[in-house]
Amino acid sequence: MKKALYYNIDDNLDYEKSLLEEWGIDDVDLIEVKDPDRKTPLSDIINKYDINGIVVEYDRITDELMDKCPSLEIVSLQSIGYNNVDIASATRHKVLVCNIPGFCADEVALHTIGFMIDLTRSITFLDRTVQAGRWDPLLSYPMHRLKGKTFGMVFFGEIPKRIVPILHAFEMNILVYAPTKSSEYLSRYGCRKAETLEELLSSSDFVSLHCPLIPGVTEHLMGEEQFARMKPTSFFINTSRGAVVDEKALVKALKENMIQAAAVDVIEDEISEKSELFGLDNCIMTPHSAFLSEDSFYEGRRRSLRHLVEKLSSKGKGEYNSAVNSELLG
Repeated sequence: MKKALYYNIDDNLDYEKSLLEEWGIDDVDLIEVKDPDRKTPLSDIINKYDINGIVVEYDRITDELMDKCPSLEIVSLQSIGYNNVDIASATRHKVLVCNIPGFCADEVALHTIGFMIDLTRSITFLDRTVQAGRWDPLLSYPMHRLKGKTFGMVFFGEIPKRIVPILHAFEMNILVYAPTKSSEYLSRYGCRKAETLEELLSSSDFVSLHCPLIPGVTEHLMGEEQFARMKPTSFFINTSRGAVVDEKALVKALKENMIQAAAVDVIEDEISEKSELFGLDNCIMTPHSAFLSEDSFYEGRRRSLRHLVEKLSSKGKGEYNSAVNSELLG
């Protein structure tokens, strides 16, 4: 019997266990551990239960942990990003790492558009003044129509592709900085390619991040120099990863009015849940909820369990069960 650990995952495992029963999988045991204060080292928990697979969202799977846990065979992430796993170490230890790309593309795209509308119409800011007892529509920064404005996107994966048709409906211009995408490819989506990040920053009325967190590549991609290149009337949106942004630089940009306002769904420190952005008048925030809907919640859980079954179960492959095969093979 192989064992899989669900570590600090939201909800219980009733849904996952019902799927295993539906798929006819009886040789994988799911173990749930919630230790939000991280009082017990994760490696101790893995070794205590002789764990073969683990499901995590944000907790780090390090080289040190894999050294201490020889029974570990797979890390199945309930996320698109995999920056919390040492991939090079996983390769050395022959530990399979699986993420779930695209499972929440619709949700994050909608959240980004919601941020854009909120910022341009000053909805949250005006709500705060009304709740404080002031009924005055002129208290916000100047508002403008979206038509003809430029929406700049940093990278161009599944989420930006869902955003593009909505921006076109608003008759906006779309500028994309994506080093791996050609001008011809982006033009198929009605987008113009920015050759450099600096070009995008200086030309855009909205700058929206859609890049993974890659140490040494996209980590702190947005810093003080980058915010200084943005228009003082522009808006900044981040629904990707907190550490893509130098948070102190963003705080400075907002306090010194280098940009008009920001909307962020992620912060650098989501373990202790602290940020200098909290309480700034020209910043609206949501608690890493852009990915969330009832639909994406269960799709992500199903797909991460599929990866565990494919790796750990003797019944995860083959012709024995049409239900599990249709689920696992798509």
